[in-house]
Amino acid sequence: MSKGKLIAGVLAGAAAGAVLGILLAPDKGSETRKKIAKKGNDLSGSVKDGFGKISDTISDKYYSMKGDAKDLIEKGKEKGAELKESYKAEKTF
Repeated sequence: MSKGKLIAGVLAGAAAGAVLGILLAPDKGSETRKKIAKKGNDLSGSVKDGFGKISDTISDKYYSMKGDAKDLIEKGKEKGAELKESYKAEKTF
């Protein structure tokens, strides 16, 4: 299971539990609405933080892979130049 799916599942479960807990509590309607609004704001902050972390991880992986690809290309160019020089040296004999 990917980290993103796990985080989304945990957040969805927490949201559902919070809403059910508030709805089943014996409070006045106005108090219940205030609690729901507060929990919604708290949850939206948590979701933004979670997606921010996922975004940072993806960005880090992208730049790491980009650097690895550049290194690999550079090594390939060097190896190609070595082979070319080796071929020229063999051809002159």
